[in-house]
Amino acid sequence: MSTPEQSPEHVDVLVIGAGLSGIGAACRLREEHPGRSLAVLEMREVSGGTWDLFRYPGIRSDSDMFTFGYRWRPWPGDTALADGQLILDYIRTVAEERGVDRLVRYQHKVTGASWDSDAARWTVHVETPEGATTLTTDLLWSCAGYYDYKAGHTPVFPGQEEYAGRLVHPQHWPEDLDVTGKKVVVIGSGATAVTLVPALAGDAEHVTMLQRSPTYILSRPGRDPWAKALAKLPAAISYPVVRWKNILLAIGTYKLAKAKPQVVKGAVRAGVRRQLPEHVDVDTHFKPSYDPWDQRLCFVPDGDLFKVLRSGDASVVTAAIDTFTETGIRLTDGSELEADVVVSATGLKLLPFGGIPLEVDGKPVELSETMSYKALMLSGIPNFVYTIGYTNASWTLKADLVADYVCRMLSHLDKTGKRSFVADRDPSVDERPFLDFSSGYVQRALDGLPRQGDRAPWKLDQNYLTDVRTIRRDAIDDGVLTFR
Repeated sequence: MSTPEQSPEHVDVLVIGAGLSGIGAACRLREEHPGRSLAVLEMREVSGGTWDLFRYPGIRSDSDMFTFGYRWRPWPGDTALADGQLILDYIRTVAEERGVDRLVRYQHKVTGASWDSDAARWTVHVETPEGATTLTTDLLWSCAGYYDYKAGHTPVFPGQEEYAGRLVHPQHWPEDLDVTGKKVVVIGSGATAVTLVPALAGDAEHVTMLQRSPTYILSRPGRDPWAKALAKLPAAISYPVVRWKNILLAIGTYKLAKAKPQVVKGAVRAGVRRQLPEHVDVDTHFKPSYDPWDQRLCFVPDGDLFKVLRSGDASVVTAAIDTFTETGIRLTDGSELEADVVVSATGLKLLPFGGIPLEVDGKPVELSETMSYKALMLSGIPNFVYTIGYTNASWTLKADLVADYVCRMLSHLDKTGKRSFVADRDPSVDERPFLDFSSGYVQRALDGLPRQGDRAPWKLDQNYLTDVRTIRRDAIDDGVLTFR
């Protein structure tokens, strides 16, 4: 802690966030640059990020765990889509194994950061239980994720003040909520909704998934068959094999969806149709209006969503809400859904880089005026990197690559004797939206996000194989960066 009479504490690298990305970043820095001082600031009381914050029933990954786990630390077992507690245990176990759990400073909320070019360092302002303090650092690394931890996207529904039941958002699931024997309506059709419905259906009298429009939903085995087959081999052999199988499958599926969307549409429709009961029309409830991967696809382990639809414990309704009533929801077609509990699984609110105000030499940074460089730096902001994962693949694939790049950059600075780096924006590069994704949570935030360019290294390629080359192998000093 610093006081007005003392110089601020200095660390060589300051990581913001102790979730999956932040713990991974710290582990890699400890391994590759053990001589550098390092601190991890976490605004909450515990580590784990998303996987500690979200407590709703059934929370699980929507990416396979062999790519969602770190490349350098095998995911144990053959579980393909793991529940939140397993993921949280994995993150904390890795932190303890690598000794980075001792580097995390909890209840340290970063409120602002200012870069001084003359000093070639950041001054970071932090709120702590003991009061405000400051730190300085040579490299600021944002692993704070991309959404607002305080609240999710919660639209105000007509008449909701008249509703006598409980209205909850999954991001802040009430500990005292018991749905046993109750009628539940889950509003939404994304990853959270398709997770909640089968998880609640076992206890509730009935669960209805109420969606305004359908989402692409695919079933995949809960246990990876390749991991099961290779279980007797050492993890050093089996893990890379299973991991690369899943990487190549994801890339191939994405490329096929973009090149031949009708083929993928047909395959998904056929898979869903086989699992639905006869009374559920696949084209009414499971035929999206957009092409595959214009929004993220949802995966359900062993078809659990379709199982509860077949059993009658759950149903799906595709319609617009007219108004809430005292006892439930009235739809625009005049029908009503009775509900003791309504879960508004209506998505997230984007908050890039933790919403931390940044300044460079006294000038506030407007994110919308910056351009992303290699999807890990922003133009005009020196010695600042960030981790945001892929939208079409596992988050951790990109997080691992960002860590590779940061470690290479630090080695380059050591070798050249330079202290700072910055991406200089090329005025000939045309702007594109930061995320080329039609999902509502992205579209609501686009105006406040950085931009991407129409060509490398400013373009967010969304291709792991391309990024492996450009991030791990291309020269650090590529003519775009300025070093001082």
